[in-house]
Amino acid sequence: MSQLASMSEQEQQFINAVQQAIETQDFDRLILSQYKGELAQLEKMTFRIISLQDQFMMSCLYRYKTQDVTKNYAMDESFAVIQQLFAQCKQANLFSTEQEIQLKKNKKKALLTYSKTAPQVKQQEQQHDRQKHRYVDQDSYFLQPLGITDSKAQLIPSMARKWKQINKFVEIFSGALDKIDHQDQALQVVDFGSGKGYLTFALYDYLEKNKIIPHVTGVELNPKMVEFCQKVATQSAFKHLDFFQGDVRTYAPEKLDVMIALHACDVATDFAIHTGIRLNAQMIMCAPCCHKELRPQLHSPKVLAPMLQFGIHAGQQAEMLTDTIRALLLNAYGYDTKVFEFVALEHTSKNKMILATKRQNFTAPDEQILAQISALKDMYSIQKHSLELLLNDQWDQQGIGSKC
Repeated sequence: MSQLASMSEQEQQFINAVQQAIETQDFDRLILSQYKGELAQLEKMTFRIISLQDQFMMSCLYRYKTQDVTKNYAMDESFAVIQQLFAQCKQANLFSTEQEIQLKKNKKKALLTYSKTAPQVKQQEQQHDRQKHRYVDQDSYFLQPLGITDSKAQLIPSMARKWKQINKFVEIFSGALDKIDHQDQALQVVDFGSGKGYLTFALYDYLEKNKIIPHVTGVELNPKMVEFCQKVATQSAFKHLDFFQGDVRTYAPEKLDVMIALHACDVATDFAIHTGIRLNAQMIMCAPCCHKELRPQLHSPKVLAPMLQFGIHAGQQAEMLTDTIRALLLNAYGYDTKVFEFVALEHTSKNKMILATKRQNFTAPDEQILAQISALKDMYSIQKHSLELLLNDQWDQQGIGSKC
């Protein structure tokens, strides 16, 4: 009460509007800027309401000159935090479904201004933002050097598609994360073919903000990309994010909880999946790329010949068969597997995702599923599938069951 009593009439009006917007669920976001308190290099704070584990919380992004820090507060304690920080800032902007309210303070007075917004449009924006910002916060610093946002944390229009893809990927990851065992609150993640690191950084950021210790490695052949990403990781204060120059055959992690391989060419996807299974990864995420191995082996049944005389159909058939065998092998070796359409990471039709989460009761490959694979191979006269060969060799030499 003493803090409220020391406020001017305009400041009290503003803070009351914040409280009312929260209580009536009209709150979109609150930005406190021109900070004058004791926290060194703090520039501004952005408050949003997010959903974590089916509970609403107030998330605050603290933007410093060189890094971003996110803290989540229970709704019943968030208003006290807002009041305290509000008193140490010279400007505040409240965005609700009905209006924007701005407060500017100077030595003599506080100036309060209102601007109306269209309620329906603003409500849609709020709902859309909450869905996205549940996974990746647009104010996150790492998005700037990656070219997703500008210096004011505004989305660069040409990167809108990429921004959507990043959020969709983290959304899928978030759903799968709830199904795996990570009780030690630390996660070893390897991203094979990490490229410029869009998804690698987003994943690290998401885990860190959800109080899971991320140990993430991006593996990439291009040395310039590796150097660039490592520099951005340092600038973003992502202490447990590293980049390695190599590929799935040259990088050999000792431990692996999550294996990611998006658009690994041809059998590189098979080597990546095998690495995940061999190291008992709890989650495997793949977006297969080209499918060259099975196409020349393919001898379709006579009844399908009229359909597969067209090259495009034959290519699609080889792709579907390749990924079906991959998914069935994952099922056979102790994983619950889904195959579904994923928003393409580039302008490409290669937008399929194979997502597998580890079952805890696996002891030996499922013979019934292996028989299904054998029948498919016989039907199409397939002699070789790289993932199957890799798993057969591993099982013969050491046995996966003894490790699980």
